[in-house]
Amino acid sequence: MKSGLTSSTALVTGAGRGLGRAIAVHLAELGAAVVAADIDGESAKRTAAAVEEAGPPAMAVEMDVSDPESVAAGVDDAEREMGGFSILVNNAGIDRTAPIGELSEAEWRSVLGVNLDGPFFLSRHTFTRLAARGDRGHIVNIVSTAAKRAWANASAYHASKWGLLGLSHALHVEGRALGIGVTAVVAGGMRTPFILDRFPDVDTETLQDPGAVAQAVGFVLTSPPGTVIPELMVVPTQETSWP
Repeated sequence: MKSGLTSSTALVTGAGRGLGRAIAVHLAELGAAVVAADIDGESAKRTAAAVEEAGPPAMAVEMDVSDPESVAAGVDDAEREMGGFSILVNNAGIDRTAPIGELSEAEWRSVLGVNLDGPFFLSRHTFTRLAARGDRGHIVNIVSTAAKRAWANASAYHASKWGLLGLSHALHVEGRALGIGVTAVVAGGMRTPFILDRFPDVDTETLQDPGAVAQAVGFVLTSPPGTVIPELMVVPTQETSWP
């Protein structure tokens, strides 16, 4: 086991599978204890078990990041069982692929609720609790190249990810005085269920392994003291739809 994050605890949302699971396990390999949060409690438990196999302690939290009460309860559980956390990875995300004329109000609100409201709720708790303890910490927001370019039939997703990128940079500014680093990891396409379940015919050679993005998150979190990376882009070498 490496020791770059020993004595740290990380809360990772959307940790049940895909990129979230890869991040949780990689941070454990770097020495961090992990709170694996997911709306699917059973998948969160499986990730927590994988983290414990890597060595550090872990706990699973069933959390709907779009629900402020669910977020508050999950954060309270993490405080009680793990003594809190100093690293937050806002990874949970959803999409609804549809032309704007077919996108319902409920679907719009659902995408923004998970992808933008959730990071706001969790970041607010993190800022408040770290400041109260006088602790330093770090927030990593998993954004997307959808915050840098656009394609059809993804208006809610683009709106949420452009908003998350803006939120991330705003929190980077607020965090300076508190010793809280904030980073937006702008990730390109990955071989995860998020893409593969919805687009089974995609050429997987154009996608990257989620483990590569997880390593980028680890790199950000183990940067030297006194340094913060506000934004980092990680894309597959074969990604062609740019800008």
